[in-house]
Amino acid sequence: MTMSSALDITRAVNPPRAVFTDFPLGHTAGKPFDRRLQRQIMIEALSAFETMGQPGSIKMLPFEWDADHSWKHAGAGKGDTRQARTEEPQYQTEEDKAAAQEGRLAEECIVCSNWSPGSEAPRSTG
Repeated sequence: MTMSSALDITRAVNPPRAVFTDFPLGHTAGKPFDRRLQRQIMIEALSAFETMGQPGSIKMLPFEWDADHSWKHAGAGKGDTRQARTEEPQYQTEEDKAAAQEGRLAEECIVCSNWSPGSEAPRSTG
């Protein structure tokens, strides 16, 4: 079961089962310090195991961050700053972009350090 607040990404990844909260990124399980809301979200998420039988299902949880959804329009740095997804790869920095284009990222990855194209996929050792 995956919990998500990024519906387009969740649909693209297509996990076996997912629950979705329409909340700002980083707050999938509720508002900070709102233990009652967090508990309700977790109960709903866990109860989804009982009802979600179809692989790829996404259950929309009924909770709202605020009644008027103003967080979605709060402006840069104050609310939801998600951008529409595109087919174009996105990088955190220009250095990351250059490393990816040069193929250096896989070389720096600890998990993939013993993997090369055409070989068997790396296995976890832990």
